[in-house]
Amino acid sequence: MSTVQPRPPIVLQPAGWDQLDAVMAIMARAFDPNFGEAWTRAQCAGILPMHGVKMMLAGEMDRPLGFSLTRMVADEAELLLLAVAPEARRMRIGSMLMVHFSEQAQTFGASRLHLEVRDGNPAADLYARHQFSIAGRRPNYYRGADGQMFDALTMARRI
Repeated sequence: MSTVQPRPPIVLQPAGWDQLDAVMAIMARAFDPNFGEAWTRAQCAGILPMHGVKMMLAGEMDRPLGFSLTRMVADEAELLLLAVAPEARRMRIGSMLMVHFSEQAQTFGASRLHLEVRDGNPAADLYARHQFSIAGRRPNYYRGADGQMFDALTMARRI
């Protein structure tokens, strides 16, 4: 008789330069290339040393499955990137990263959280579940691979 092994727990840990390869691999699998939303390695590496920028990696033991990149400035906190590998979706990793973002922002002293997402991106549902609401719209901000334009939604929430 075989038994089903329980999954290892999902662990969040701070990430930096040493984890950039793992972050880029997750981003390559998580972001639809038709919309050009993924950041380049140079963009990620360039923002990491900036004041207030934090990257978190989520995964099972040595298996990275998701990450977030955030920035805290003055009394605001911004979610710059959040990605979960397709094979790890529905494991609550995105929610864990969102809760961590909110808790870190509170610790930092932020009173407002904000982010930007392409209109139509399923991640907007995750953000809404975490009490973010649409605060604005940037018309025709994203260009799809086929040339179709998509609005960017700015979403925010008070702490």
